[in-house]
Amino acid sequence: MVAAGAHRPGPLKQQNKAHKGGKHSGASQRRAGGRVSVKAQPRRRIRDLSRVDRRHQALQLRRQRKEAVLAEKRSLGSRDGPPHLVVLVPLHSRAAAQDTLPLLQGQDSAVVCVREGRAGGFALLCPRLKQRWRFVTAQAGEEMPFLGVVSWLCTRASLSNGGVLCAGDLYAVLDLAKVADSLLFILDPADGWDSTGEYCLSCLFAQGLPSYALAVPGGSDLPPKKRIDARKKLAKAIEKRFPEAKLFPLNTEQESSLLLRHLATQKQRRLAFRDRRAHLLAYAAEFLPGQESDLVGTLKVSGFVRGQTLDVNSLVHIVGHGDFQMSQVDAPPDPLSLNPRVVKGQKRSQDMEIQDDSVNGTDEMEEDVKVLMKADPNKQESLQSEVVPDPMEGEQTWPTEEELQEAEASLKASRKVVKVPKGTSKYQAAWIVDDEEEGNQEDDDDEDNDIDDDMMEEAVSQEGESSEEEEEPVEEECETMTVSECLRDDQYDEKVEEDEEMLERYKQERMDEMFPDEVDTPRDVPARVRFQKYRGLKSFRTSPWDPKENLPRDYARIFQFQDFSRTRKHLFRQIEKEETEGASVGWYVTLHVCNVPVSVMESFKEGKPLVLFSLLPHEQKMSVLNFLVRRHPSTSEPVKAKEELIFHCGFRRFRASPLFSQHTSADKHKLERFLRLDAALVVTVYAPITFPPASVLLFKQRNNGMHDLIATGSLLSVDPDRIIIKRLVLSGHPFKIFTKTAVVRYMFFSREDVMWFKPVELRTKWGRRGHIKEPLGTHGHMKCHFDGQLKSQDTVLLNLYKRVFPKWTFDPHVPEPVPWVRSESTLPVQEVEME
Repeated sequence: MVAAGAHRPGPLKQQNKAHKGGKHSGASQRRAGGRVSVKAQPRRRIRDLSRVDRRHQALQLRRQRKEAVLAEKRSLGSRDGPPHLVVLVPLHSRAAAQDTLPLLQGQDSAVVCVREGRAGGFALLCPRLKQRWRFVTAQAGEEMPFLGVVSWLCTRASLSNGGVLCAGDLYAVLDLAKVADSLLFILDPADGWDSTGEYCLSCLFAQGLPSYALAVPGGSDLPPKKRIDARKKLAKAIEKRFPEAKLFPLNTEQESSLLLRHLATQKQRRLAFRDRRAHLLAYAAEFLPGQESDLVGTLKVSGFVRGQTLDVNSLVHIVGHGDFQMSQVDAPPDPLSLNPRVVKGQKRSQDMEIQDDSVNGTDEMEEDVKVLMKADPNKQESLQSEVVPDPMEGEQTWPTEEELQEAEASLKASRKVVKVPKGTSKYQAAWIVDDEEEGNQEDDDDEDNDIDDDMMEEAVSQEGESSEEEEEPVEEECETMTVSECLRDDQYDEKVEEDEEMLERYKQERMDEMFPDEVDTPRDVPARVRFQKYRGLKSFRTSPWDPKENLPRDYARIFQFQDFSRTRKHLFRQIEKEETEGASVGWYVTLHVCNVPVSVMESFKEGKPLVLFSLLPHEQKMSVLNFLVRRHPSTSEPVKAKEELIFHCGFRRFRASPLFSQHTSADKHKLERFLRLDAALVVTVYAPITFPPASVLLFKQRNNGMHDLIATGSLLSVDPDRIIIKRLVLSGHPFKIFTKTAVVRYMFFSREDVMWFKPVELRTKWGRRGHIKEPLGTHGHMKCHFDGQLKSQDTVLLNLYKRVFPKWTFDPHVPEPVPWVRSESTLPVQEVEME
C-alpha cells in the first residue's frame, strides 16, 4: 500500500550546525565566486633587520641625537653662535644692595668687558675659553641702587643706570625671559624673595622658564654659625619652588668663576614657542623718519639671530607694539667678536681691556655694512589681518530706484527725537530704548550678547563718564577751599563705592554657584518674547547643533582653516627640514623694519627691552582662539565673563573680553558666567592666529593701574566652529501633587507662554522628568506629567539654550602697569552674606 504523502519533520526535530568550509585556499576561492582580489604592490620592500642590525641602528640614532645636543650646546656663546644671554632678576628689594670685591681679576685677566650704551647691561668676552656672555638686568621689585653683581662683573667699567629697567616693570622681565638663554635670580641671604618676587616667579613659571641659576650675594658680615643656619633656612625655603636647584654664593672671585662655569655648561631648557621662530633682542636701534610724517618711519634694529633662520620676506612682531614688514637685512661687523679689532695708535695690553661703543660702535658699523638680502614684493607676507566682507555677496537681485526711495521714506518716517547722553553717536542713539521698554532688559544677564544690551551698557557707561566730567569743576572749587579734607572724603567715598561694587560681584558669583543658570521669569514681558532666541534640547550631549547656523557678522572678518592640525604639522615639518633661506642663527644683523611708530624708539631709549619675533605664515590673521586656563590661587576676586582682560599669549600681548566655557570632549560646551576656582575652563576670544604650543597668562587691571595675575594655561586650539551654548533655567513650584501629575505655578504667568513652551521637556532637581500637558486658567498654572510622584520640596526646571559668540574687542595696545603691590581683599568669600 503506497503512502498518501511524504514525511514532514515536526517542530522537535534536531537541527545540526552547518559544516564550516574552513579557511584553506580552495574554500575561499569557492566563496569568492570566481572574483580575484587585487594585490597592493608595495612601493619599496621593507627589509627585516636582524637583532644585531636593530641594535646597531638604535645606537646610531642615539649617537646622532647626542651629537646634535652637544653641537647646539657648544654653539651657544661661541664664535659661530649668539652670545649667551643671561638676564639678572633680583627677587627682593634688599637683594645685592652691597658692593663687594671685584670678581674679574687674576686668572680672568683676559676677559674683555664691553659696555653697552642705550641698550643697557654689559657683555663679557673671554677669548681664552672661547666664550662670550651678554648680561641684561631686569628689575622686578621696587627701585633700588644698581646691582653689586654688575660692579663685580665689570671691575673698572663705569656703567650708567641705563642697565636697570624702570621700577616694578613686570613686562620687561617677561619680555626678557622670552629670549633669555639663562635667568640668574638674585636672592636675599635672609628671606630669599619678597611678595613682589613671588609674584614675578609665578608669572615666569606660567610663561615658561628657561635655564636658571640662583645666586646669593652678601651674608659675609654674619658670624660663621649664623651664616650656616641662614643658608639652611634659605635652602629649605627654595625647596618648594626650585626642588633641584643649587645655591651659588657670590662673595669671592672663585665663587663668581664657578657661577660663570655653571651658566656655560648647564643643560638648556627649551621653550617651544620661541624655538620654532626666529627672534632677537635689540643690541642697538636707530629710527629714520619717513618722508610723509616724522611719527612713522623705518626702524633699524641690530642684534643676534636666535632660534631659527630669519627670512626677510616674513613678518616680524615687536613685542608690545604690533606686526611689521621688513625691507632688507644688513650684516654689520660683530661688536662682540672674540677677536676684536685693534685701533691704530692703541696697543693691546696684557691686562683686561675695556672697549667702549666708540671702538666697536656705529661709525665702524656704517663703514663695513653689507646688504644680505632685500624683500621681494611677490614673496613678502601681507599685513592683512581681517577679511573685508562684501555686504552684497550672495545677492541675486539689485534693488530698483523705487525700492530705494521707499526705504529712505520709511527711515525718515520712523525717526523720532530721543534724549541721549552727551557724546552718543547716531548709531548708539538708535538702539537706546524708552523708559517703557527698559523693563524688557532687566531680567537678562550681563553676558547676553544681544545688540540692544551691549548698546545700553555702552550708553550707560558714557552717561556715567559725562556726569563725572560735569562734577570735575565742582571738585576743583572744593580744592581751593579745603584741599586735604576734601581729598580724603573723595578718596573714602570712592573706596566705599568700590567695596559695594565688589560685594555685589561676590553675591552674583555665590548666586551662580548655588543656583546655576537660573533666572526669574519676567512678569511685564511675555516669556515667549523675552526668550525667543532660545531653544529646547532633548539632550545637551547628543542633540545636533549646526556650527554654521546663524553666524554673527564678525565671522565674515576672520580666517578659518580647513584642517588646522594638518597646516600646523606641515609648517613644523618645514622648520625641522630647515628649508628656509635667510640669516642663520648666530649672525649679527640689522633689520630694516618699515612703518614703525616713533613710540617704539622712545620706549627703547627709556631703557625698555626691544624684542622681535618672526611670524610663521598666517600668524598675522584674525581668528577665534581657545585657551585652556586654570584660576591662579593668589586671586579670590570674582572674574565675570566678557570683562576686559589682558592676555600674554606666547610672544603677544593684547586686550580682549573673553567667554568662559566648560572643557569637555563633546561637540557643545556650556557657557560659564564666572571663572571657576575648582575647574579648568576654556577662554574664547577673537585674536591673531598662533600655532600651539604657546603659554598664556591672563591679567586683570585694577582701578589704580596694577595688573593682577588671575589665570594661567596654554593655547588649546584655533577653531571658530567650537560651539558655546548659554543655558537658561526657568524654575517653577509644584502647587498640587498627584500620583504622576502635578500642577506647577510661578514658571509662567500667561496661558500663551505655557502653550509656547509646551514641547520642551521638564526636569526636577531630584531627578524626575516630565512634560507639560495643558495650561490651567490664564495666570500661568499648568498641568504636568512626570515619570514618578514629586516631593513637595522639589523644584520643576525648564532648560533653554542659545549659542553665544565672543565680542570683537581685540586691542593690541596694552597699557604699561604700575609697580605691583599685593592687595588685601576686604571681602573674603566666606563672609559674604546672602539675602
